Amino acid sequence: MMKKVFQGVVVMALFSFLSLGMTAKAEAAKLAKDVYKFQFQNIDEDAIISLSDFKGKVILIVNGASECGFTPQYKQLQALYTKYKDQGLVVLGVPSNDFGGQEPGANKEIARFCEINYGVTFPLTTKYVVSGGNAHPFYLWAKAKLGLGTAPKWNFHKYLINRHGQLVDYFNSNTSPDADKVVRAIEKLLAEK
Repeated sequence: MMKKVFQGVVVMALFSFLSLGMTAKAEAAKLAKDVYKFQFQNIDEDAIISLSDFKGKVILIVNGASECGFTPQYKQLQALYTKYKDQGLVVLGVPSNDFGGQEPGANKEIARFCEINYGVTFPLTTKYVVSGGNAHPFYLWAKAKLGLGTAPKWNFHKYLINRHGQLVDYFNSNTSPDADKVVRAIEKLLAEK
């Protein structure tokens, strides 16, 4: 009898927990239906980058680091940006020191590094936390929107946003920006009006 009562309590607790999790996700999703409420400080620290400025564009948001094995992805990101910017693609680089301490420099050093080594002309933000509870609000929202396993686990994690500001996909760090699946996803969203 005691075993059945215990099992019943466990089942009820599990349902309550799952219900609470679904409610929390639903509430997080209600906070912003699109990305346009989020802002970042630009890398020069003299202006705000408001994602609402990119309404009607496809946005690829990527957390980067200068001393990472994936750092050469900056060159591929720049190539994507150059090829598709006139069709409406925006690449937004978000430097972060979250993973392995691989972005130790100050903002001016990061900007110079990206420009000199990879010819980066797409917008860069100041350095932000992109993982855990203290992450920039965009990253908390993205995790709530796409689910638990979709948060950045390393540098060069990519989020793809359609022309309506909806978060539609993500690509892990080891997926290069010029991978077929990334390019196809971007081209598909660019073709949509």
